[in-house]
Amino acid sequence: MQESPTPFIPVPTPDVQDIHSQPRDLRFHPSTTTNPQQLTCEQIDEFNRNGFLTGIRIFDETAATNIRAYFDQLLAQYLAEGKDSYSIATAHMKHGKVYDLLTDSRIVAYVKDILGDNVVAWGSHFFCKMPHDGKKVSWHQDAAYWPLTPSMAVTVWLAIDDADVENAAMRFILGSHHHGELTAQMHEDDESEILYQSVANAEDFGEPFDNVLKAGEISIHSDLLLHGSKANDSDRRRCGLTMRYCRAEVTAYLDWHAKGVLVSGADPRHHWANPPRPQAD
Repeated sequence: MQESPTPFIPVPTPDVQDIHSQPRDLRFHPSTTTNPQQLTCEQIDEFNRNGFLTGIRIFDETAATNIRAYFDQLLAQYLAEGKDSYSIATAHMKHGKVYDLLTDSRIVAYVKDILGDNVVAWGSHFFCKMPHDGKKVSWHQDAAYWPLTPSMAVTVWLAIDDADVENAAMRFILGSHHHGELTAQMHEDDESEILYQSVANAEDFGEPFDNVLKAGEISIHSDLLLHGSKANDSDRRRCGLTMRYCRAEVTAYLDWHAKGVLVSGADPRHHWANPPRPQAD
């Protein structure tokens, strides 16, 4: 007997009203690093100008294959529980190997060059587009979903699979982070939308860029940069692990401080909970 398709489970997001009820500074705060250790000063300028960096090799082919094999097992576990391929969220709080990726010193070194010495890692979410799954991520800003202030956060996107135009690689709008918070429309009843928010006429704010990555490479983008991805109409899967980082001085509302792991420097306010590595995997 043929099994029924796994139902689509929307990605959980905080209540929009709760976020907007809190005072937040959603201006772009450029990197002020003058002596980067992994990046060059030209790359720091490029991040400040365009809102992202891409094509940074972290894991070699063997390591990337091992990470993919781990994700394959994790995905099979979630699917067996009746969940979908987008539901593996806040994974570092549940899975030790995801915690290890989030806190990996090689990744953190690049983030430090942008954010500074005191860095907290607080988010980890697999965005896995299955072949022909029909799900898209409309143009949006990460900061619209995050109850954080000020806007001093970045997303690292680690390619689990090769990501290209054919299998719906992420796309950026160059320089759009300079416009601050942009008005988003809600699409809560559209089952093709993964995040249910979109910014109209996004290409008025800059030129689109296809973020093509090989497995084991990362990109880093500002929380205010417009980005999204089309539906995957190919026969290949496209999975990436999004890992979220911010300066330790950032304040988190709605108890999001509980997810924050100090990965570099200090947290003088002791604002972030700094949970230990989970043993389960």
